[in-house]
Amino acid sequence: MQTTGSTDQLGQLDPAAFVEPAAQSPAAQPADANNQNLSSEIKSAKIMIVDDEQLVIRVVRRFLSTEGYTNFLTVSDSRQAFDQLNTFQPDIVLLDIMMPHLSGIDLLQRRQHDSYAKHIPFIILSANSEKSIKREALKLGATDFLAKPVDAVDLVLRVQNSLLVKQHQDQLTDYAVELEKKVQQRTRQIDASREQIIHCLAKAAEFRDNETGAHVIRVGKYASVIAKQLGFGPNYCRQIELAAQLHDVGKIGIPDSILLNPGKLSREEFDIMKLHCRLGCQIMEPLARAEMADLRQTGKTTGDAPMLVLAANIARTHHEKWDGTGYPEGLKGEEIPIEGRITCVADVYDALCSERPYKPKFPREKCLEIMLSERGTRFDPAVLDVFFERLDIIDQIGQVHTDENSAG
Repeated sequence: MQTTGSTDQLGQLDPAAFVEPAAQSPAAQPADANNQNLSSEIKSAKIMIVDDEQLVIRVVRRFLSTEGYTNFLTVSDSRQAFDQLNTFQPDIVLLDIMMPHLSGIDLLQRRQHDSYAKHIPFIILSANSEKSIKREALKLGATDFLAKPVDAVDLVLRVQNSLLVKQHQDQLTDYAVELEKKVQQRTRQIDASREQIIHCLAKAAEFRDNETGAHVIRVGKYASVIAKQLGFGPNYCRQIELAAQLHDVGKIGIPDSILLNPGKLSREEFDIMKLHCRLGCQIMEPLARAEMADLRQTGKTTGDAPMLVLAANIARTHHEKWDGTGYPEGLKGEEIPIEGRITCVADVYDALCSERPYKPKFPREKCLEIMLSERGTRFDPAVLDVFFERLDIIDQIGQVHTDENSAG
């Protein structure tokens, strides 16, 4: 094919209207040193050419092939452009403006709503060099605009530079994805370590008056079941499962003479026993504040309260009663945080079902009768009702996490 002269062999288009004569001069070609600097990845980039003129497509492809590019897809019917684009997934698109059916402007507008296309460079090659057209194309996200007749050196260098920028952006994206994976992995490791610390701290308190510490595991799982039945999301349910295990952490500060007393406590002794609620809150509050500060700093807050905040609230309020006769603050009804009301049900049921220094293990039916008798006095009626709705799961948890299994 001749690239200069009045007409091409098909007699349809004067190539001089597309390619500057200066482009035929060897001195005007990009230096070999520049070609050598192009990585094989750049040279193998997928280039899509969309133009209704076959001669234009052939000329553009020839100039780029001369510079070492090898991977092309050409489209002469603009109506097929986006189907071909999503199949071929090019690294760059060279796009004409004036085309039948769909113009280059139409395709640029569609590009803005295509998840893949909006991240790849579009270089406009157009015989229409009106400022308004150029401005509209650039406004719609075109990377560059070359007016026909196009200088070959400009064409090659603009393509090269756009591909280099895209390569750099892809590397940054890949790095960000890899970094996010590492962050997630590290976060999982930290979460796992935190859960182990929580289990240890919870069991340390429970071992004061229970041989195995299985009580705290069961209470946490019961609380999660209740929360789910109440309509809370998976994150909250997981958080409360962990937080509820720390409900009695304040027992660490209660003397053995009171905590392990098999008889009825005196009023003075019971007042000391009540202190475990405030002590637990005091233990958890500094950790809760630190957790909140970390979340604010990282911006990873969710709609749910952080786990240690839940734990502090639970430690403080799990002995409050719906009718206001509980301790330590005498909170009533919805003044009691929902996590405290949930854990109250879970804790009392498991305590009734378990042997304690001051009481034997009660049969299941007696436990349920006692629970039901305190609906609306000790327990939030809505919370107790959903507890009874999920007794099948509650029973399964109790069978799996027995004191004997934990001791073994």
